[in-house]
Amino acid sequence: MFQLKDGRSLELCTFRVLLFHHTVVLLLLTHCYHRQVIGPPRPVLAFVGDDIILPCHLEPATDVASTAVEWTRPDLKPRFVHLWRSGQELLGDQHPSYSGRTSLFTNKLKHRDISLKLSSCLIREHTGASLPQ
Repeated sequence: MFQLKDGRSLELCTFRVLLFHHTVVLLLLTHCYHRQVIGPPRPVLAFVGDDIILPCHLEPATDVASTAVEWTRPDLKPRFVHLWRSGQELLGDQHPSYSGRTSLFTNKLKHRDISLKLSSCLIREHTGASLPQ
């Protein structure tokens, strides 16, 4: 068993640790045919109840502030974890289990950063980001 600096134990066989997989899908809105959505090289880990940032950005840098960014879970109905379109968040289409727990860094959308902040993590949450057509 591993011990963390604050004394909490990291038990790999329990649900105390969340594993976030970035299934990042790229669909482009405009003339961005050579853009890529880049997530972290490894899964993001968090404890239940923690707030985390799921890092994600575009290469090369693209301003997406006035386009659309979708963070989704295809196993949910509605599938939207967080939805940004035409310069605003569309929280009415968000899955209820994520209500009030997600946000984008809107001041960074002009600089390719489409990372998602997820508050109060739950067991086995995983999301993916995309730029819809």
